[in-house]
Amino acid sequence: MSKAKGNLLEISNLHVSVEGTPIIHGLDLVIQLGEIHAIMGRNGSGKSTLANVLMGHPAYEITDGNVLFFGQNLVDLSVDERAKAGMFLSFQYPMTIPGVQVGNFLRKSVSAVSGNKISAKEFRLDLKEKMTQLQIDKSFLSRYVNDGFSGGEKKRMEILQMLMLNPQLAILDETDSGLDVDALRLVAEGINLATKDAGCLLITHYQRLLDLVKPDIVHVMIDGRIVKTGDAKLALEVENNGYDWLEV
Repeated sequence: MSKAKGNLLEISNLHVSVEGTPIIHGLDLVIQLGEIHAIMGRNGSGKSTLANVLMGHPAYEITDGNVLFFGQNLVDLSVDERAKAGMFLSFQYPMTIPGVQVGNFLRKSVSAVSGNKISAKEFRLDLKEKMTQLQIDKSFLSRYVNDGFSGGEKKRMEILQMLMLNPQLAILDETDSGLDVDALRLVAEGINLATKDAGCLLITHYQRLLDLVKPDIVHVMIDGRIVKTGDAKLALEVENNGYDWLEV
């Protein structure tokens, strides 16, 4: 089945600073509905800064350029408005929320983002289906969010949340970090399910995730700039040769 087309995210000449320090220097990027874009780069290249500024983290200041989501300027939207508009960010280091049970957290998240009252039965059926897909035991629901979770459990928790929220744009910041082979496979299956008819910005260091989640376009980011764009073969070149040959 061919993927739906249409500009989902348009970034032009983006400049971003953190506490007065420039991090991103004139970045351009367009993601269409149905496309998976992977961004690779060394630590400190600006990948996570891009993810955070897209979701509206207050520590990141856009000093120049435009970011449009479905044609609307993101600067005009608060974090919760971005989520309601269809954006989702998974964190490189998911936070622990002691005292908040997973089941309650997911139900309230879905209700808040959708803006609709969902019947308990409908929610339970949808949640059960998604948990089955990710091979998550029902005991997971009574635990506190990420409290005592392993690295793999934290990442599956985020993918479960993404599946339940069904975003138009998933921004995934090193979701593969710290996962063993089995956990990586389950997380990748969840990503493929969630992004089938949506868009995805996938930040990763490793080819192993891109073997399971096939990117349409791969970008390499160095010193706050995209220095190279290509197809999936570019990720293999980076895996084999590192980043030195792409230095500007």
